[in-house]
Amino acid sequence: MTRSRRIGRRVGWALLVLAVLALAGLLGKTWSEAERLVTNPLATRKLPQKTPADFALDYRDVAVTTRDGLHLVGWYVPGHNGALVIAQHGYKSHRGEMLEEAQMLARHGYGVLLTSLRAHDRSDGETISFGKREGDDLDAWYRYALTLPGVDPRRIGILGNSMGAVIAIEYAARQPGLRAVVAHSPFSSLAETISTSVGYYTGLPAFPFASLIQFWAERRLGLRAEDIDAKRWIGALGPRPVLILQGGADVTVIPESGRRLYAAAREPKELWFEPQLGHANFDLKLPQDYERRVVGFFDRALAPTPVAGP
Repeated sequence: MTRSRRIGRRVGWALLVLAVLALAGLLGKTWSEAERLVTNPLATRKLPQKTPADFALDYRDVAVTTRDGLHLVGWYVPGHNGALVIAQHGYKSHRGEMLEEAQMLARHGYGVLLTSLRAHDRSDGETISFGKREGDDLDAWYRYALTLPGVDPRRIGILGNSMGAVIAIEYAARQPGLRAVVAHSPFSSLAETISTSVGYYTGLPAFPFASLIQFWAERRLGLRAEDIDAKRWIGALGPRPVLILQGGADVTVIPESGRRLYAAAREPKELWFEPQLGHANFDLKLPQDYERRVVGFFDRALAPTPVAGP
């Protein structure tokens, strides 16, 4: 073998080793990012720094147990108009995220149940399944809401932010007792938003990372991204009303989500689209419009049932 051929073989082996190491590094990085995205250990969680008392609201600490035995924590703010809104936080957040909404709704007489999901806040669990299992959490909260004194079971609605909005749509699709849904910046489906969301939460470019992170996450959770599709669920809400809020400058989920969900929904439905707004910040950027539209929506949807005449 000539010297040049020996050098060529060595270079080839070296390149192969580098390629294998690069692939191993890529697989290891995407696996660890997938694990970080689908788990939320208590030691590293965001936790509430305020309570309803900081917003001059009377409240009590409440808790429920899911059908699979998880303990979930929440707050209940009593109202005086007989209607109740379940307020559901978003991804890796906590019930404190919904305190401004609770104060707003309470001003108009609504009771508010500020709920937490598994693997969030101080609730049990560490795994986030983006809607595959969290609907059972809302089922536990809804059934608790039915026991609250002074709450008309025919006048219960839900307001969810981001992933919480997706879970609200999923659960309401199979629970006709929820009479109205406000979905603030939901994603249309996990498969459609994964490149955008992975980029936001990891800082990594979509190629080649998003598809590999999806691969690991699907195997970790035992699901397919296509299974988490709010477009398939939202049609089951009709004839109950849904209000969808979507910002055109959203970089957390695809900004086309609102229009896609609106197209898939049945009447009565409303889409509030603001091109300049980002993710789940309508209440912060347009507080007066937000209050007028959201409270007005619940006032119409959760109005008392007329009493039949003699």
